[in-house]
Amino acid sequence: MNSRLNSHRRPAQFRRAMGWIAAVLLALALGRPATATDTVVDLQLVLAVDASNSVNDVRFELQKQGYAAAFRNPQVIKAIASGAEQSIAVTMVQWTGPFHHAQVVPWTLVKDAASAHTLADAIANSQRELFGGSGTSISGAIDTGMMLLSQSPFKSQRRTIDISGDGRNTSGRSVIGARDDAVAAGVGINGLPILSLDPTLDRYYHTFVIGGPGAFMIPAANYENFADAVLKKLILEIAANEDAPAMQKWGAVLARRP
Repeated sequence: MNSRLNSHRRPAQFRRAMGWIAAVLLALALGRPATATDTVVDLQLVLAVDASNSVNDVRFELQKQGYAAAFRNPQVIKAIASGAEQSIAVTMVQWTGPFHHAQVVPWTLVKDAASAHTLADAIANSQRELFGGSGTSISGAIDTGMMLLSQSPFKSQRRTIDISGDGRNTSGRSVIGARDDAVAAGVGINGLPILSLDPTLDRYYHTFVIGGPGAFMIPAANYENFADAVLKKLILEIAANEDAPAMQKWGAVLARRP
């Protein structure tokens, strides 16, 4: 399958149909049986990066380079080694409107410093594929993350969609519905709200976006602080650190319990 999900180039009617079909089939897709080729990892992680109209090229580059720097950091590599399988699988997708997504880094196995640096290089060298359009659809990003998890060649007990962005859900289906569908399938939604344009976006993410097993968010006050926030968040979510005092010391906010 083509790793690029550039559905924005297709006719609008076809895009709408495919989007709703994908949403309806999420639970069934995630229920596929494991095959002999599935590699077991500690975590399957979808990094969903905001590329909507509010994100200019400078802001987008700060997001991208923040993720790249984090995977070069020894603390992230140590967190990966702390798991039972000592490995994770990661993919990156850019998102804007409900049907505008591009998978820019395919599913990649990360198990040591060399593979972490390889992933970091892939992220740093990836190109911006989307330039706004059709609003900001966090629900579409979650649904796309679920689709990517259904296509993953890996197997794990923990599956997480990691949403970073600077705005609220303005298009597509209900973000609560998308979140709740993901959580019902056992997938956690973590968040990295960027507060540059909306100082209360962290409250919005806490109420409507994050959820699921061990879910949390770490807000970034602005894009300049993004790299520090994403480093802390990756360390916590990869190591599955659920020590509330330790998480709060790093600025993490746990999701509300059901």
